[in-house]
Formats: sequence, C-alpha cells, structure tokens
Amino acid sequence: MENLVFDPRLLMASLYVFALAAFLGYQIISRVPPLLHTPLMSATNALSAISVVGALVVAGRHNINSLSTWLGFIAVISASINVIGGFLITDRMLKMFKRDIPVKPADKKGSAK
Repeated sequence: MENLVFDPRLLMASLYVFALAAFLGYQIISRVPPLLHTPLMSATNALSAISVVGALVVAGRHNINSLSTWLGFIAVISASINVIGGFLITDRMLKMFKRDIPVKPADKKGSAK
C-alpha cells in the first residue's frame, strides 16, 4: 500500500477551489437566459458523459479492496442517470419550441358527390 501523508495545506487549497467553483458555477447558471438553457444543458450532458467514462475506469480496475469498485459502480449508475435524465429534459424542452405546421384543408372542387 502506498504511503499516504495528510497535508492540511493541500486540503485547504482543495476546499478553496471547490468553494470557488461552486460559487462561480451558481453565479453563471443563475444568469443564463431561458433560450440558452437547452444548449447549455446539452453541453452539460456531454461533460457528464465524460464522468461516466471515468467512473467505468474506476469500477473496472482491479483493486485490492472492494470499496473502490463499489464506489465506482455507484458513480457509473449516478452519472448514467444524470446523462439519461439530461437528454430527456433537453428533448422535452426542444419539443416546446417546435412549431406545428398548419395543415391546409382539402380542396372541395375535386371531392366526389
């Protein structure tokens, strides 16, 4: 097993980056107009698909302890649910903007009596 050393400076730097990313992400998403939400959602689905690949790598790796494998399996399931749900929501939103083509009534001159 590797020698793991706890470094409080690394933990504080990681927490700082996480808090900054969470705050910045919230500020950016809250200012997105509704018309840009669908393309943004599609880009988010693509990023989430990358996390599925990473989770598959973690779950498929031969580990000494099974905790890593189970956490990888949970990550695969969670990321897959996120991707599928995102695509369903995006499809639903795109249907809201779809225009219905009006059907012209049939011409009465050519109808049989």
